[in-house]
Amino acid sequence: MPGENLTRIEAQERRAVVETHSYEISLNLTQGEEVFGSRSVVRFSATPGASTFIDLIAREVREITLNGRSIDPATAFADSRIALDGLEADNELVVDADALYTNTGEGLHRFVDPVDGEVYLYSQFEVPDSRRVFAVFEQPDLKATFQFTITAPEPWKVVSNSPTPEPKKHGDGAATWVFEPTPRISSYITALVAGPYEETRSELTSSSGRVIPLGVFARKSLWQHLDADYVFDITRKGFAYFEEKFGYPYPFAKYDQLFVPEFNAGAMENAGAVTFTETYVFRSKVTDAVRERRVVTILHELAHMWFGDLVTMKWWNDLWLNESFAEWASTIATAEATEWTEAWTTFNAMEKTWAYRQDQLPSTHPVVATINDLEDVQVNFDGITYAKGGSVLKQLAAWVGVEAFFAGVAAYFKKHEFSNTELSDLLTELETTSGRELATWSKKWLETAGVNTLSPEIATGPDGVITRFAIVQTAPADYPTIRPHRLGVGFYSLQGDALVRVHRVELDVDGDLTEVPELKGLQRPDLVLLNDEDLAYAKIRLDERSLTTAIEHLAKISDPLARSLVWGAAWDQTRDAEASPSDYIDLVLRNIGAETESTTIRTTLAQLQLAANSYVAPEKRTATRTRVADGLWELAQAAEAGSDSQLQLVTAFASAASTSTHWDKVRQVRDGAVSFDGLDIDTDLSWQLLVSLAAGGVVTESDIEAALAADNTAKGGEFAAQAKAALPTSDAKQAAWSSLIDDDSLPNTIVRSAALGFVHPAGVEVLGDFVAPYFDMLLPVWESRSYQIAQYLIVGLYPAPLASVALRDATRAWLAANGEAAPALRRLVSENLAGVERALAVQERDAQ
Repeated sequence: MPGENLTRIEAQERRAVVETHSYEISLNLTQGEEVFGSRSVVRFSATPGASTFIDLIAREVREITLNGRSIDPATAFADSRIALDGLEADNELVVDADALYTNTGEGLHRFVDPVDGEVYLYSQFEVPDSRRVFAVFEQPDLKATFQFTITAPEPWKVVSNSPTPEPKKHGDGAATWVFEPTPRISSYITALVAGPYEETRSELTSSSGRVIPLGVFARKSLWQHLDADYVFDITRKGFAYFEEKFGYPYPFAKYDQLFVPEFNAGAMENAGAVTFTETYVFRSKVTDAVRERRVVTILHELAHMWFGDLVTMKWWNDLWLNESFAEWASTIATAEATEWTEAWTTFNAMEKTWAYRQDQLPSTHPVVATINDLEDVQVNFDGITYAKGGSVLKQLAAWVGVEAFFAGVAAYFKKHEFSNTELSDLLTELETTSGRELATWSKKWLETAGVNTLSPEIATGPDGVITRFAIVQTAPADYPTIRPHRLGVGFYSLQGDALVRVHRVELDVDGDLTEVPELKGLQRPDLVLLNDEDLAYAKIRLDERSLTTAIEHLAKISDPLARSLVWGAAWDQTRDAEASPSDYIDLVLRNIGAETESTTIRTTLAQLQLAANSYVAPEKRTATRTRVADGLWELAQAAEAGSDSQLQLVTAFASAASTSTHWDKVRQVRDGAVSFDGLDIDTDLSWQLLVSLAAGGVVTESDIEAALAADNTAKGGEFAAQAKAALPTSDAKQAAWSSLIDDDSLPNTIVRSAALGFVHPAGVEVLGDFVAPYFDMLLPVWESRSYQIAQYLIVGLYPAPLASVALRDATRAWLAANGEAAPALRRLVSENLAGVERALAVQERDAQ
């Protein structure tokens, strides 16, 4: 039985039979709290006499009519499909149903604001969830026009892909909005957002001369915190940049950006109606890393209007093309068109770190992945699809030339507008504009998995002069591809109080060993940095002298990208058990206080805590965690008043607290007994400190309830769930577990937050009791919950902080006993296992 799955073969077979033309979708949002009415009129052509199916997930189907012929829902509707037999050359299908609202962030999500009781709806359809709202051929290569008619409470705002029309008022408190049809688009980028949202409007003039209406929306209770003018400013800069570089005017009628509650991702590129997480509405002070991430996300979604929405992949194996292109395009636009000029440093610190980590998991895959079915694609929104693909496109753009790259992309948009493509369609245009053959490049970079490691091999004479310099390239045994790289080699030497680049060469590296004769005869520097300026996608190694220099003097490098590369190299060596995690902790505590790049600080502090909690040898762990928290406290006290670094160090100290002395300090900061100049204990920071106190067992559930009463908001509810689950007693952990596993009513963001608190490292002693229940719940949860909730539970509740042989063995045993489990489920569990196996290897290295 297919259940809710769809295979690639089924999609290809259906595409061979069906050509979709139009949808007319009528939704009635006035039928109560659980269901809404959904009526779909679908017009399509087909092979006469053929049979196929259309997708729908609904509580009840009342009517199915095909070409005027009534079909019995009791026999035709099963397994999220409606069987369609006896098709004609031209067909009209009518499906009338009641569909369900969700609280999982999939389909049509319904949220009730605890502040004022207002109801807000938004749709999220990628990958296969428009079928939760209307009957649809749910695959990206069956594009059509979509005409929405929405009946909803009269005071609401209703937004879709087309401009919002004037509603027709019924006189009974309801109204109906009849939208114009969209251009031909895929079903997963259609959208509906409805509720009493606040909005502000603006406009811009496209390169085509058209005036494009702009809108920014958010909930009433958050509206005061939304800096809409800044959102408009970044949007205008992105429009100007992309229209020029893409050589194609914005393809849709308007551009609305809507900040919606309980959103699973950062944003979604619905055509002309982009939805964003409310994390980007800043009710409290946030780090520059988060502010920059919002800019990149705004431009990422805008880039999708062309790459993904105007031109769409045929099947999900080219999902990477959508996401990697948007990652690359948004980063270069951020660096060249906004004030965030160090965006490539951020890309190195965040995206590349993510990519290297993902590329070393047992689930790694080529950038062009094999996607057999919908379950495959669900787990493929990963560091390969986004970050490695973006890194590889950066290399490709540098190799063919950025101007030739943009010219090829522009030709691609013109040739394939409003249609579907494969990778070869893009490469054909890039070959034409650049004159380069790309099939070989594609084979090595896009069709093989794994990350290479580049290490310097240096010989010197007694006077320290280099007699030989070579670069050794290795590949993991399972993915032995040796690839070509264009990279720089930077020499850095101490000069007074600075670590200065004194020499750089740029060269092509290929094969297992590349000699670099131009570096012979130079004095060996204090630090050798391979991949200087971050041209290549590869892990790099620091030789012993360079690592020693980094530990002592990393902060003295003035270039933030060079620092980020050294931070990353030191972390990779630690993760690979080639360097001691204790040395990495020394590196961070000695140098992080001087780091200026917010995302570098954010990434490094997270890695510091992983090293302290899971990577140091077990016999050192208590002392190390104390040392790390003590060090972070000292750094926070020394940080510049009001600085980004100060905020990050205070919150990192709270997260790292592990002794009663630490939690006394956390309490004093939260209560105001100890203050930091320039740092206000605002709402969100107060909650973060309370979560720390809860994990330390020094507050009660009543204290958390009191905090929630004072901040009875959606965000307050998430923090409260995290804090309660972080309480380190068996009873508190069991209550959290039961709320997540025995009850399926919690919304997505509460599930995510509670799971985060449940595995707080401060409560690690209790987690051992949940190893067996964890494995017992895997199959039932996978089979009974939506994909998003199942993923939150399977990944979020894994007791990774135990980082023990017993946990490793239990995970291996489950995988061995459940070889027939869904491949996507096994992938999640195997990724969990890989983290524990890596931790054990690093612990062994630390004990040496």
